[in-house]
Amino acid sequence: MYYHASSNGNIGILEPRISEHGSALVYFSIKRENVLVYLSNAIEKYCREYGFAYEGAFQKWGPYGFDADGIQRIQEYYPDALKKTYEGVEGYIYSVKQIVNSSCHIEIPDVCVSSIPVPIENCERIEDAYAAILEAEKKGLIRIDRYEEMGAKKRLWLEKTIREEYENAVAHPEYRFFLCGNFPEFLSNL
Repeated sequence: MYYHASSNGNIGILEPRISEHGSALVYFSIKRENVLVYLSNAIEKYCREYGFAYEGAFQKWGPYGFDADGIQRIQEYYPDALKKTYEGVEGYIYSVKQIVNSSCHIEIPDVCVSSIPVPIENCERIEDAYAAILEAEKKGLIRIDRYEEMGAKKRLWLEKTIREEYENAVAHPEYRFFLCGNFPEFLSNL
């Protein structure tokens, strides 16, 4: 099976969209648990909850990677990041058995893409994305690095990275708003 997550319900056909990779594609994972992170965008959710009006395309916040064994690792970079991003978020996981015109030779583990519309075969409603992520962790399908466990070296890297991200986000006021709200200790003197 191939899986795709969305906050939108009642989708019958997944249409290719321009991604951060610059091509119009539909992204799928062969691992259901790997699409859970796409049920919410931390930046968009934070801006809406705190009343930051923004009409453009929201910057993406993707604090995850993959271990050498192919298991997805989610990293919390600020206190309760997972809970704040996913708790109470409803979404949908769409699946298909086959992708026509697909390529699985992409730099992201277990990901396949299609450049043409893909008709949906199955839709699973996720009531709470946070609960689903914690369940996947409990089953050993994903790993989570919690903020409280972050070491000093990683915190130094994080401070440098957040400052650089802020400085480079001139065209994305929504991203700057998110960064200031979640990393005030790093950005208070900018």
